[in-house]
Amino acid sequence: MNRINRLFSHADKKLLSVYFCAGYPTADSTAGIIRALENRGIDLIEIGIPFSDPMADGEVIQHAATQALRNGMSLKRLFGQLSDIRKTAEIPLILMGYLNPVLRFGFENFCRKCVECGIDGCIIPDLPFQEYQQHYRSIAERYGLKVIMLITPETSDERIRLIDSNTDGFIYMVSSSATTGAQQDFDARKQDYFRRIDAMRLRNPRMIGFGISNRATLQAAYDHASGAIVGSKFVSLLGETNTPEQAIERLLETLEK
Repeated sequence: MNRINRLFSHADKKLLSVYFCAGYPTADSTAGIIRALENRGIDLIEIGIPFSDPMADGEVIQHAATQALRNGMSLKRLFGQLSDIRKTAEIPLILMGYLNPVLRFGFENFCRKCVECGIDGCIIPDLPFQEYQQHYRSIAERYGLKVIMLITPETSDERIRLIDSNTDGFIYMVSSSATTGAQQDFDARKQDYFRRIDAMRLRNPRMIGFGISNRATLQAAYDHASGAIVGSKFVSLLGETNTPEQAIERLLETLEK
């Protein structure tokens, strides 16, 4: 069983997923960040593939991606860093990045390298669902790689049910139509969106991301999904602290406030 499916099938608590950008704050920090997150009890890790035009990301992750590229990070280099990661890590790992670097690498080659490294899934925010269905789904399924799709408040019920029926793993539920970045709370409109998706009783579990940065936003995600995804807050803390261990401790303290 894929580690993502195993995680959700055995989860008896609300889950916490953490995103970081490979190559930030240093070119060789990837493995150390993964170890720190797993050792501190994080349930799922999203490893960002830096890209020069991260359209869905806010200022914090844009800055991290730019610095990572300056540090020499590339998809090829990232796979090299992850080649032995399963000797020390058991946590589910997902690569998150934009379509252009994946296509330049070659989609089937990308899937093959993911499997070789023990990567369980990928998130490609700018991959249209229809295009995935027509051109990439059969390849991903051949390699057992879970392709996680995003939904937003603007996604129609029809499209959400189509995604739910044709994907496996979990659904990434974007909290708003804005870019990534910390929020103090989720307003009534976002809460209505969460309740609308609740009422649909989807087959797949859901994780809520974008804006999770404190106790209020974390609890809202826990109330309406299987768990929460934290990105920008942790990335900013990686830049402010001396070690990933310090960054994750600061993050967990912040999520209690």
